[in-house]
Amino acid sequence: MSSARRNGPLALAFNAVVITFMLAPLLVVCAVAFTSENTLSLPGWNWSLRWFHAVFDHPDFMQSFWNSLWLALASATLATLLAVPAALAINRCQFAGREALNGLFMSPLVVPHLVLGVALLRLFALVGGTGSFAWLVLAHALVITPYVLRLVLAALVGFDRSVEQAAASLGASPATVFGRITLPLILPGVSGGWLLAFINSFDEVTMSIFVTAPSTVTLPVRMYMYATESIDPLMAAVSALMVAITAVAMVALDRLYGLDRVLVGKA
Repeated sequence: MSSARRNGPLALAFNAVVITFMLAPLLVVCAVAFTSENTLSLPGWNWSLRWFHAVFDHPDFMQSFWNSLWLALASATLATLLAVPAALAINRCQFAGREALNGLFMSPLVVPHLVLGVALLRLFALVGGTGSFAWLVLAHALVITPYVLRLVLAALVGFDRSVEQAAASLGASPATVFGRITLPLILPGVSGGWLLAFINSFDEVTMSIFVTAPSTVTLPVRMYMYATESIDPLMAAVSALMVAITAVAMVALDRLYGLDRVLVGKA
């Protein structure tokens, strides 16, 4: 049965209105980024790349972009290294505290990022990690690990372990079984989780405001700071670039894993 038959005209119209309502602000911001004026206004016939050039010529924004990029790469990789063995243990082992361990890993999704930011700021002050890029990576890994964990757990559902057992019976070591059998079979979940973690780390702003230092300011935090001082089309250009980066990453995630399976994993 086709989607049109399952959903009546009113349901389709309602979905169209909701999608338009959600996408309209993004489309307006992206359109404003191409204005040639000095104020936030929709471009007429004179479309310009002036403000995109201004972004690349702005040293603070470029430094913040590289900070966000390296931070997202490092924290997503660390989160994946933590989530894969945790998912294997939760999925395959029966031990006391199994559900508690799962709840512990998933707890950053429940705690507001504002609360996490204040708590991590206090922790970094106590251990002398304020302003350290390494501690900032740990903070982001804490927030994004649940995304990787859920997708790896979803990839392990229905996993046929007879292939692993056959390899082990032929003399393969546990490391060989994992590297040549297990990991390739769950690789879509691992790569999809890594990419989803990368997106969330790159866009994180609420917690980052509390734990960044002047030398480690991320791009979302830089945008927040700039918006408190002035509002001009430069902000629209930066926002349009971030929308483009996120859209490309989401398309890659859909190709690697499938957005419908991601939504099931996050649920």
